[in-house]
Amino acid sequence: MKGQGGQERQLFEWGRLVKAGLTQPLGLMRRGDVGRILAVQSGEGDVERGLLEMGFVEGACVEVLHYGLLGRDPLAVRINQNMTVALRRCEANAVLVGPLLDQAAGTETVSSREQGVS
Repeated sequence: MKGQGGQERQLFEWGRLVKAGLTQPLGLMRRGDVGRILAVQSGEGDVERGLLEMGFVEGACVEVLHYGLLGRDPLAVRINQNMTVALRRCEANAVLVGPLLDQAAGTETVSSREQGVS
């Protein structure tokens, strides 16, 4: 029962962040930004399934590492601090990312630059 209350609280916080405009597609995040995956939504089932199989699951931590030179495509991201994946921007835009609630006190996205990490 206690786990269920925690999950409801987390869903409430995510809903609050969506309404406040603190969420964004992964493809729009800046280099060095860190966030938590809130949802994977795509009009194409194959893209969504592929992202889920690569580890883009709800609740996973994601960090933008690098953008490609031409058209900023592809982008390299790290999932849960242990796996690095390269994605096309159209695939990355299917991943909805919000702030890390545990590090940012539920109010804003934390980036590596703001933490003083180079």
